[in-house]
Amino acid sequence: MAQIGFQGVLSPAKLAAASNNGTALVTTAQVIGGGFWAKAMALSLALSVIATTGTGIVLTARITYGMASYRTLPSFLGNVSPRWRTPVASSVLVGLLLAALGVIYLVATSVQSAFTNVIDVTGLLFSVFYILTALAAITYYRRRVFSNVWDFILVGLLPLAAAGFLGYVLVKSLAEAPWEQRWSMIGIVIAGIVLMLVARFILRSSFFKFPRESAPKNPQEVTD
Repeated sequence: MAQIGFQGVLSPAKLAAASNNGTALVTTAQVIGGGFWAKAMALSLALSVIATTGTGIVLTARITYGMASYRTLPSFLGNVSPRWRTPVASSVLVGLLLAALGVIYLVATSVQSAFTNVIDVTGLLFSVFYILTALAAITYYRRRVFSNVWDFILVGLLPLAAAGFLGYVLVKSLAEAPWEQRWSMIGIVIAGIVLMLVARFILRSSFFKFPRESAPKNPQEVTD
């Protein structure tokens, strides 16, 4: 609906030019309501970016805190302030890291290209994450898959179908992606494997000590 609305206001050539400049919303507001509404739209976008940045810092800090709690990251990142009850170390580190990366991105053209490639493969990385999550869930709950029809559908069939579909999308997308994006994804995967090995053998995370037995057919078996 948004795309149809844009095309009803601007010609395809003007819309493409505005999109390339990152001003599609402002240009559309200018055409519809004049300068005042264009400025209002620009202010709205600025406030949205600020809010999104704050949310990104909070969410990433919580993820970092959670990983540190299992020693998959240095343990000091899992410390919680006794006064504010928040992960201060994680929040400060993530905030500084995002600010530093933002400055580097703005001043270094080569870094911009690298970031662009990473952003382009983010969807593919999420597909890998969901594929592994689905397969892990099926494996862990394998004793329940054939316990009844409902569990077969929810625990076995649907996750497996989702993993298969995302796998197809992943393969097709990588086949059509330029080598810059492929190397970016390979680099991220290698970095993830290295960090996993560090967490396993250096930080000795308790995460790797969790039992891998299959969940029982009936949750009541846990209490029995």
